[in-house]
Order: sequence, then structure tokens, then C-alpha cells
Amino acid sequence: MTDDLSGRTALVTGASRGLGRAIAAGLAGAGATVIGVARDGGALEAATASFGGRALVHDLADVDGIAARVDGLEVDVLVNAAAVMSAPRSKTLDASLSAWRDVRAVDLDAPFALISALVPGMARRRWGRVVNLSACLGRMTGPGSAGGLAPYRVAKAGLNSLTRNLAHELALGRRGVLVDATCPGHCRTDMGGPDAPRSIEEGADTAIWLCRRASTPSDPAPTGRLWEDRAEVPW
Repeated sequence: MTDDLSGRTALVTGASRGLGRAIAAGLAGAGATVIGVARDGGALEAATASFGGRALVHDLADVDGIAARVDGLEVDVLVNAAAVMSAPRSKTLDASLSAWRDVRAVDLDAPFALISALVPGMARRRWGRVVNLSACLGRMTGPGSAGGLAPYRVAKAGLNSLTRNLAHELALGRRGVLVDATCPGHCRTDMGGPDAPRSIEEGADTAIWLCRRASTPSDPAPTGRLWEDRAEVPW
């Protein structure tokens, strides 16, 4: 079952393009008031105008500024969709500390900062959805952490761990908040390239579904899991 999001407020990072924009538009279509976050103000304004949302311009690499930027917002749905990729040949022993930190800031530290700022309110109100866009490359199984793209893989593995840990701290939905991660797959975004096998809509579908799942504290939906195409996959 899926919930109508009318009366709910969603904040989606990376909403100026790609998966973030598609997810934001999908949540708006489900009735949510959507706040899109991105660093490119012009692209973000155009995106949010297309689905009737609000633009909140912020460079997520400025992790220390996130709390002040979202101060006072009452958000019911948080989607951490923004990400940056490390250089293709950035193996662990070749990656510079600055490159490591740059990727970690956007892919892991910014989601943590947004969770810290916004999820306590969800828990108080006994309703919330947190969806972190992970990657198959961040899994500990299958195509996951098996060498190369070290800053990106490790940051996504950290995001997976943050997801599972937070879900357990929130009693696996019994406090009204669902926390999950999704692997969108290799999609035709700016990061994935034009020859990727999956469309943006295919990649965004599971995130939108996770945000809309019906759940109650007395009968919570399965949470604290990693999802791909609406099915659970191993961490």
C-alpha cells in the first residue's frame, strides 16, 4: 500500500537534475510540498518551478552550514539523493586525502548533517521517511567494495551503515520513522552517462515508493534495509 503525501513536506537533495529531480517531482505528484536542495541556483529554480516546489540553494560540501540552512524547517520526508563521484582510477592507495574528504562530505557527511537536523522532529511527530540513495558499489556483497573508486565506494558503504544503524535506533519503525537505502542502479544521469542501461525514472521509482509506503508504529513496514527495484537486496 502507498500513502498519499498531501500535507507532508519533503526535502530532496540534488533536486536540480537527474535522480534527485525525478524523485522530487514524483513526491510532488504524490501531494507533498517539496523543498529541493542543490548548489546550482538557476537549475534548481527551473526544476522546482516545473513541479511547484521551493528552492533551497546550498552547496552540500559546506557541511558545517547545513544545520543553519534548514533551521526552522518541519520536514516529514528526507531524501538524500545528491552525490559526487571519485575519479575512475582512485584506488585506496592512490586517492589523495583532499579527494577522499570531498567525496565523503557530500555523500556521507551531508546526509548525516541533514538527518541530525531534521529527523528528531519526525520522531517527535511520530511520522517520517528517510531514504538514502546508495549504490551497488557500496555493498559488502555482489558488485560492492571490490576495488577502485575507493572514496565513492567507501562513502556509500558508510551511508548504508548509517541507514541501518539509525533505523535500529528508531526501533525499526516503531517510533513512526522509516529509514531505508536504495540502489538506483546505473542510470542515464550526468554521473552515469548517456549509455547507462537504466532510465532516470527507473532509478527514481524505488525511492518514491519507499517514501510513500504505508506504516504505523504498531505495525511498521520493513525498514532499515537496502532496496533495489522495490525488493530487498543484501548489504
